[in-house]
Amino acid sequence: VQLQASGGGLVQAGGSLRLSCAASGRLFSKHVMGWFRQVTGKEREFVASIGWSGGITNYGDSVKGRFTISRDNAKNMAYLQMNALNPEDSAVYYCAADRIQRADSSRAHDYEYWGQGTQVTVSS
Repeated sequence: VQLQASGGGLVQAGGSLRLSCAASGRLFSKHVMGWFRQVTGKEREFVASIGWSGGITNYGDSVKGRFTISRDNAKNMAYLQMNALNPEDSAVYYCAADRIQRADSSRAHDYEYWGQGTQVTVSS
C-alpha cells in the first residue's frame, strides 16, 4: 500500500481543513487507517484511526469533538476533517495504514505504511 496525504495549508484559528489520504495498491479496505501528526523535535502524536469498514473510530484526546476521520473504500481514500483549529494543531500530518485491527490503534510503530506528510499551520 502506498499512501499520499494532501490538503494541508495555512488557516486561521477557528477555521477548518480537510486532509485526504489517497491509497494505491491492493486491499485498502483491509487496512486500518490512521492519522498522526508531528512537530519538529517532538514525538509523533496519534490523531485518529478508523477500522476496515469505517464502523470503529478512535481519536486522540486533544482532537476529540473537533476532528472527524472517515474513509471511502470504493475510492481508496481516507479523510480527516479538522474543525475549530487552534495553533497547537500546527504540525506535519501523516496518514498511515495497518493490516491488523488492534484493540489499541494509537501506536505509530504498529503501522506498516506511511504517507509523506502534509503541513498544517494554524495562525492565531
